[in-house]
Amino acid sequence: MELFNVVSVEEAKQIIDKSFNYKLRYEKINILKSVSRISFKDIKADCNIPEFKRSTVDGFAVISRDVSGASEAMPSIIELKGEVLMGKVPPADIECGECLYVPTGGMLPKSADSVVMVEYSNNLDKNTVLIYSPVAKGDNVIQVGEDIKAQDTVIKGGDKLRPYEIGVLASIGVSDLMVYKRPKVGIISTGDEVVTCNEKPSLGEVRDINTYLIWSLVVEDGFEPVSYGIIKDDYELLKSVTNKAFNECDLVLISGGSSVGTKDHTLKVIASFDDGEVLIHGIAVKPGKPTIIGKHNGKIIFGLPGHPLACSVIYKILVRNYIYSLMSQNEKNYGINAVMSINYHKAKGREEYLPVELETIDGLVVAKPVFGKSGIITAFSKAFGYIIIEKNVEGLKENQTVEVYKL
Repeated sequence: MELFNVVSVEEAKQIIDKSFNYKLRYEKINILKSVSRISFKDIKADCNIPEFKRSTVDGFAVISRDVSGASEAMPSIIELKGEVLMGKVPPADIECGECLYVPTGGMLPKSADSVVMVEYSNNLDKNTVLIYSPVAKGDNVIQVGEDIKAQDTVIKGGDKLRPYEIGVLASIGVSDLMVYKRPKVGIISTGDEVVTCNEKPSLGEVRDINTYLIWSLVVEDGFEPVSYGIIKDDYELLKSVTNKAFNECDLVLISGGSSVGTKDHTLKVIASFDDGEVLIHGIAVKPGKPTIIGKHNGKIIFGLPGHPLACSVIYKILVRNYIYSLMSQNEKNYGINAVMSINYHKAKGREEYLPVELETIDGLVVAKPVFGKSGIITAFSKAFGYIIIEKNVEGLKENQTVEVYKL
């Protein structure tokens, strides 16, 4: 029987980086359709935000030296020259000893350098205001270009467009933009024992889980899944469907058939193509050791383990990482600090992804391992996230601080 020649997770990533230079195409879309899309290129502002001096409070636009030393005992007496209306240019500029009322967000007259909050004032009459508090130059004012300066890069290529980035784009007048096309991910499930989820399995058969699991992971990440159904353990049929998926998609995922059994055809199918190349067969990771990574038509193919838990781990640590690299995606995964609830032992020599629940106990966030054999399908559904245990670490100790990454 053939044995795995395993590589580490980091080595697998390096092999992938060196072996592929596949490029995704881009498209121009309207800003209202760009939520969660990935910017294809840097976007620069062609204007200042704001384009005029704006007040951050309701109050009086003044020249700061006119109210220097103002207090309740000795207020500054300022002549009121009128009011700034929202969305309008001030009716006049001010000179020393003068002010204009300005609402929050209103435009300041050219000579004004600060705003006194209305709470620190009183109207002596309709043309005179008493100011009870000093202000420094720039107080309660947003300067021209203080938020965004013309030619600032507001979005970088590879940035994921959240509602907040879309708000920024709207502020600088961007209504259409270039984004990466959603990568098409071909999904193939294999196995004589696998039936669709709406079929009643006979004894010895199992319902297809991985098609739905992978499909959902792909959709959740904003990519486009394409399912090619369940392929029985037939070499010629699998080869034909795999070739079709390669021609129609940007990458292909085959779940099942990645081990070394007589009916595990994924390896043979990849090697059978004229330009087919098996880059990796076996990764030092738990779960997910019998993973295949290959190449055909300049595109990548992942032979994922049949067990759903292992399949989802490899998707999260390798498949997603590869797709992000296609779009130069800048998104990072940050963990949550927690303490281990128990001592946990693992074998050295392979990286482990341990699913955990989180619970707050006496003010501490506690990580509780979710135990299950490799064929158990509910471990990740019960878990909040997972802990990465490095390959040369033998385990984790009770009360040890760990980082939990959300599923």
